[in-house]
Formats: sequence, structure tokens, C-alpha cells
Amino acid sequence: MNDQAQRLAGRLLLREELQLSEAEVAHYLATNKLTACSPFLKNFLSLQCRRCGNKRRHLFGKIPCSTCNKTHAYCRKCISMGRVMACTTLYLWTGPTPVWPQVPQPMVWSGHLTRDQQKASNWIYHAIETGQTRLLIHAVCGAGKTEMLFEGIALALKSQKRICLATPRADVVRELLPRFEQAFSGVKIVGLYGGSGGHQQTGQLTIATTHQLLRYQQAFDVMIIDEVDAFPFHADASLPYATKRAQKHHATTIYLTATPREKRLKRLPTIFVPVRYHGYPLPVPQLKIVPLFDQSHGLTSLWKWHKGRTDPSRQLLIFTATIKRANLLFPVIKRQHPTQKVMAVHANDTERIDKVRQFRDKQLDILITTTILERGVTFPAVDVVVLQADHHVFDQAALVQIAGRAGRDPNDPNGDVIFICNGKTKAIAHAVKAIERMNKKAGF
Repeated sequence: MNDQAQRLAGRLLLREELQLSEAEVAHYLATNKLTACSPFLKNFLSLQCRRCGNKRRHLFGKIPCSTCNKTHAYCRKCISMGRVMACTTLYLWTGPTPVWPQVPQPMVWSGHLTRDQQKASNWIYHAIETGQTRLLIHAVCGAGKTEMLFEGIALALKSQKRICLATPRADVVRELLPRFEQAFSGVKIVGLYGGSGGHQQTGQLTIATTHQLLRYQQAFDVMIIDEVDAFPFHADASLPYATKRAQKHHATTIYLTATPREKRLKRLPTIFVPVRYHGYPLPVPQLKIVPLFDQSHGLTSLWKWHKGRTDPSRQLLIFTATIKRANLLFPVIKRQHPTQKVMAVHANDTERIDKVRQFRDKQLDILITTTILERGVTFPAVDVVVLQADHHVFDQAALVQIAGRAGRDPNDPNGDVIFICNGKTKAIAHAVKAIERMNKKAGF
């Protein structure tokens, strides 16, 4: 029964996601181990989706139901997780509470923390140990936030707690999963994201995109939210809703961010880590202003900089605002650099995982990307270029994060960051000032 409780407890699931026979479902319902829930909450004439919290009328539609031959409302907001209709049933485990293993020495990581990292780690440890409800870790890009979490997570595992690390990007889940598997031994760890095929898996430590939390309810004792101020978490009301619901009532929530919003800093107990783990400053972006009538759209400035860049052996990461632009740039840059291996990648790319892996393994020289790689991924020894840096998709937080991809390797901590634009926007100005301000706080 404990295996079943571990698999189903804290999850809000459709019938097909239960993976139980009809007889098992009937038995668990009769013995109150499963509870059937309606998918929508009704408030006068309005609806709220129980799974994603959607209340917006235009995000509800109506569709004929082949099962009961009626026309029902359904939620468009979370349809990618499987359609919920007015006649759909959601199931919640209400049986015995699962007992998770007590791993005496779960952490096998043998690395060392810097003084600033250790200070943040101690705060995280104390928050989990004392049941503190909320803590914000404000750490610059490349500060080593992942390693700061290890001691606190080890304590939670020793205490038989269940932990979730939620992050905005699937690429980050794929990068973090092997790192945690290496750092923790004898712990069941799962990585969940759209298309991972692991939605039926469950573990004591879950690393997931924030969208996957729509399938959980009162599941986790410790919730760690990575890049809480990043898109889409701060822009999609369903994600904070799902994250709050996925936590147990007295859970500890750890927020991680390199670009905090002012109101969050004022509202939460905060520890600031101002310096990268290798002790070098953040690269300050260089601006290349090109006239509006420039027919090359900034490519002439790119070629000129590229020809004279500081270290030609570095890989090059080129950010652009749209998928269309990335696809247009690919053949142009490939023609300009015929001897180098060039690829373009974006969210809809079916070869996305393999291309990112090739770049990380240094099998590619140049990777053109949209904002999917703006945060949470680490590439050693890269230069970074943002084309059309004045495009609205590049807000201050995105530009700070993109700049943070450079200079992450202690053997090459000074990668170049180039913003190519028609003019300096507020986002560009504020991003540069923010980086300079963090370097100043770190004593550079």
C-alpha cells in the first residue's frame, strides 16, 4: 500500500493517469482511499478550473461530449495537460500518507562552497530545519545556486520529507537531473517536463517545470522555485496557483532568483550572494548601436566584432527575438562561416535536446537561439551576442540572464557580451546598470 500511496499521494489526476483497473478504482473509492472531484468550481454564473485555477470566461469553451451526448464546458487554459470537461472527474489520493525512506547520508557531493555560498546554504538549511515558511535567495548569474541547495535538500531527505525543485524551462530540468543524481545516492529522483514521458513516475525528489505542478495538490514538504521572476512564472497566474496548491500546508518555500522584483525583496526574508562562485565579476555588456537604415540588421556589426574578438576559440551563442528570425539567420551565418559548425535552435525544434547537447559537448562552434536558453543552462567558454537587443521580448531580466551565460567557467571567466541594437532601450540601460551594480556590491 505504501508504494501505491507514494505513486498517487499529492496528485490531482485524470482517470487515464491513475493507471489502475476499474476494480481497483472502485475499491479505492469505496474505502475512501481515492476521492473523486468535479473539475470546475462554480461561483454564481462563473467557473473556475480546479486544476489550473483559470477563471477567465474567454478561456472556457464548449464542446459536444461523446460519452454523455451533451455539450459541456471545457478549460482551454490547461488543455495541453489533457482536456478537462464539466463531466470529467479528477481523482485525489486520500488514503494512507506515504512514508518516504530515511536516507542516513543522501549527499555524496564532495565539492566545496565559497564563503558566500556557504552563508546562503546555512540560511536554506535553517529554514528547512525550523519549518520557516519562505526564504528568498538573490544570487547573481553563475553564483552556484544549485550547490547552495544541496545541504538543505540532504537535511530534508534525512527527515523523510518530499522535495520539489520547480524551474521555468525544460532545458534546465534536463541539465539539473544528472547533476542531482550524481550528488545524491540512494534517492529516487524524477525529472518532469512536457514530452519527458515520465508523468507517471514519482520520487522523493522531483525536478519539474512549473507547468507540471498542475498535476499536484498538497504533495511537497519543501518547494524550491528556481528563477521565480522569470517568464512564464510571473506572467501566468496558473503557475503560482499550482505551485501554492502543490505544497503542504506548513511547507518551506525557497525562492531563487538572479533578477528579483522590488516588491518581492521588500516582502521576503532575503539573503544576497553578490559574487560568482569562481570569484570573478559578471561580464558587462558592450553596446553596438546600428542605424535604422542598416540593411544588414546589425549583421555588419556582428561580423566586425567577431573578426576582432578577444578569444576566437570560444564558442558563440547568438540570441535573437523570434523563431522566424533564428531560421533566417541560420543560412546567412553558415555562409559567412563555412568552416565552422553552425546550428539554430528554438522551442519548436524537434532536435532541440540534441543540438543543445552538441553545443555543450563543444561539437558546435555557433548556436543561434531564441530566449529558450536565456537562463539556467551552463556552457563553458562562450561569447554571447544579442541581435535586436532593443526588441520588446528582451526585457531587463532576460538581458541580465542572457549576459550571465558568458564567463561561467573559472578557466575562462571573462567572456564577451555584445548587445546589437538600433538604440538603447530602458531594458538595455537598466540591465547594464544592474550588472554594474552587482559587480560593485561584490567589490569589483
